[in-house]
Amino acid sequence: MATKVMMEALSPTMEEGRLVKWNKNEGDAIKSGDVLAEVETDKAIMELVARGDGVLRARLIPENTTTPVGQLIGVIAAADEDISALTGGAAPAAAAAPTAPAAPAAPAAPAAPAAPAPEAAAVSPATAPTAPGAPRTAMPAVDHHASEQPSHASDTGGRQLASPLARRMASERGLDIAQVRGSGPGGRIIKREVEEARTGGAALLAGARPSAPTATAADFTDQPLTQIRKTIARRLAESIGPVPTFYLTAEYDLARVTDMRAAMAAIGPEYKVSVNDIILKAVAVALTRHPEVNSHWMGDKIRQHHRVHVGMAVAIPEGLITPVIFDADTKGLSDISTEARELAKRARDRKLQPHEYTGATMSVSNLGMLGIDEFTAIINPPEAAILAVGAVDDKAVVVNGVVEVRKRMRVTMSCDHRVIDGALGAQFLQTLRRLIENPLMLVY
Repeated sequence: MATKVMMEALSPTMEEGRLVKWNKNEGDAIKSGDVLAEVETDKAIMELVARGDGVLRARLIPENTTTPVGQLIGVIAAADEDISALTGGAAPAAAAAPTAPAAPAAPAAPAAPAAPAPEAAAVSPATAPTAPGAPRTAMPAVDHHASEQPSHASDTGGRQLASPLARRMASERGLDIAQVRGSGPGGRIIKREVEEARTGGAALLAGARPSAPTATAADFTDQPLTQIRKTIARRLAESIGPVPTFYLTAEYDLARVTDMRAAMAAIGPEYKVSVNDIILKAVAVALTRHPEVNSHWMGDKIRQHHRVHVGMAVAIPEGLITPVIFDADTKGLSDISTEARELAKRARDRKLQPHEYTGATMSVSNLGMLGIDEFTAIINPPEAAILAVGAVDDKAVVVNGVVEVRKRMRVTMSCDHRVIDGALGAQFLQTLRRLIENPLMLVY
């Protein structure tokens, strides 16, 4: 019995996929579980596996084709099985399509002049050939010479807009008023323009007006949207529009964080942690102390989670992805550091599995390593908050009445006001301050 190869939902949020590569050819023997193709989902490149045994009889879409989830893309069946009912009698996409009968030759056109410039190769809609048998729509011919003539006489039934003095001066000087370009309201010509047309020549003649520059293919590059970029655009639009967001900013002292990192690194390389690792751990602990923040907006209810899963935004060439450190509050700093590095690498290699980037209860986005002092991040629904982390900089601050240079860092918390009120958000940032400014509390 034939097995349909469908575009499967390879991630919880996948609505369509791009078939990047077929790993099997038509006619290949297939076993259930064999990797048939690689598919780009909204988050990563995943493997599409066979759900039955037989022969790959048809590949119904070519590589680099985007198709919705649930669409038939191939057929596995016995070598002699009739699959026309599944394919609709169509030839497999991977096979060469039969060539359509050639249209009758048109009469030879006059020899063309020298080859046109590359941008001239594009066919205008008015002259583009139509498919055989397709109805032709009459298009008015464009007289390019006529287009250079002044057009501002139309409002007066062909009479040129000009002041009486300008009209008389043009007549006395033998100028055709229709050839003078006016700069007044509606293209009205005034005395000065007649004088300049007489003495300055073609610069003010309407027929000599330079044409506006037109964009050619060399002026821009269209970048096709990847599946992940489409998802980012859709998700951010969903967040910006309906989510009532407010922002809270705080500045923390990182002197003790700096000292603790140095002390841990001195013990051994396996104890080396980054500032971001410490922030991830601090956010996780703060969520346990403010469980209301550790929530999702579910439309008709607020779901307060009993486990803490912290998402960490990772930049990849195609956009942004947020792998998740699950149960982050229960893990030590060194474990979080190791896991964060591994997840970031897998994200950049496009090797994350769906369960590794879904389920965060709050996320952290850090642009500090790129020199950004402060920014606001967009909440990833249904999460209720995200923390934007800026750079660690030396700043002059007053400590116990004395001006000192200290390591300082600014953070901004984006909050969904449907879940988090201002006071709750402020209390969360106060707790985060105590944890970050006293980092030994994180290893207790």
